[in-house]
Amino acid sequence: MLMKRWLWIIALIAFIAVGIFFGLRPQPVPVELGAASFGPLRVTIEEEGKTRLRDRFTVYAPLAGLLDRLPWREGDLISAGKSISRLRSAQPVFLDARSLDQAQARVTAAEAAVRLAESRLPPQLEQVRAASAELDFFRSQALRDRRLSASGDIPAARLERSNADLNRAEAGLAAAEKTLASLRSALEAARAEVLTARAALRPTAASSASETIPIPAPASGRVIRVLRQSAGMVMPGEPLLEIGDARGIEIVVELLSADAVRLPPGARILIDRWGGNQILEARLHHIEPGGFTKISALGVEEQRVRVIATLVSPPEQWAALGDAYRVEASFILWENPRVLQVPANALFRSGEQWCVFLASNGFARKRIVEIGHRSPLAVEILSGLNPGDPVILHPDETVAEGKTLTTNASP
Repeated sequence: MLMKRWLWIIALIAFIAVGIFFGLRPQPVPVELGAASFGPLRVTIEEEGKTRLRDRFTVYAPLAGLLDRLPWREGDLISAGKSISRLRSAQPVFLDARSLDQAQARVTAAEAAVRLAESRLPPQLEQVRAASAELDFFRSQALRDRRLSASGDIPAARLERSNADLNRAEAGLAAAEKTLASLRSALEAARAEVLTARAALRPTAASSASETIPIPAPASGRVIRVLRQSAGMVMPGEPLLEIGDARGIEIVVELLSADAVRLPPGARILIDRWGGNQILEARLHHIEPGGFTKISALGVEEQRVRVIATLVSPPEQWAALGDAYRVEASFILWENPRVLQVPANALFRSGEQWCVFLASNGFARKRIVEIGHRSPLAVEILSGLNPGDPVILHPDETVAEGKTLTTNASP
């Protein structure tokens, strides 16, 4: 009986010891592994942009008048010089009783002014003829007195009086002629006022003989927007429609100014997520010299600048693109078709150095590496790793030097 009790005690102690051993033994850390491998690496700046027409023409009404209805629709082809519509001279407005009385009074006053000017014109003509005859007389008299004064037959004082009379006659004729010209101008103005006043009294029915002028298209292209469709009165400078060349599309991207200065001249750009199945290629055309402040979706002020790119892919690949379409632009800063790289989520900092954890025979081994170019998903390895070395992805505080590992997944 005593022996049996001791056997149970020994078995219990052994069971507890085994439990303590397995409980205190370091547990393997589950990790996900990747590998250092050769492959293409591309460093890019990605940003949303939109398309716009390189050359856009807005047609404006040149004069005030009655515009015919525009027959154009968005997308219609139009050639340079073709009339987009016709502009007719404005018709007189309807008159109410008061305006009619005022117009009639203007006609009466204008006709009275004509009669007054006509009555003053004949006496002024007679005055001009008299002044002209008087001038001829004093001119002949002054000529005779000069001859007599030269021979000494008349005193010098008489010659001076003759010259003075001649000057007064010339001035009188000039004044009479100016008065006559003024009266004639007043008569013409009065007659014109009569015509204007009478025109205001005419009925306002539309006239088929009204003057019309065509409004030509300034360039060939497609109608982008019809800004005024219906017929009606327009004022000078009123926009009617926009015309643009659908093949002259460029990409506009608003980049952070710190990213824009990193772009090399003629940088290669990939256009994705524009709706088509193909990735389009573009080239950097220019960066606008002036930046601007923009508030981000998080409420942060950002200094941005517009970057303009030109599509270089064949036009048939992006024929469906139009004005102000959304695109995703990837600006390529650097690329290499074959570099040693690891996933970016395998790297971590240890002081001033970049490191990775290797999985070696089931244990974690810390390795210092030298990195080169970086992309959001991969990092170039310059030294510290060999192709095929397994690296731990997403290392956290549970992973340490010499830690036992168990693999969850392997890429």
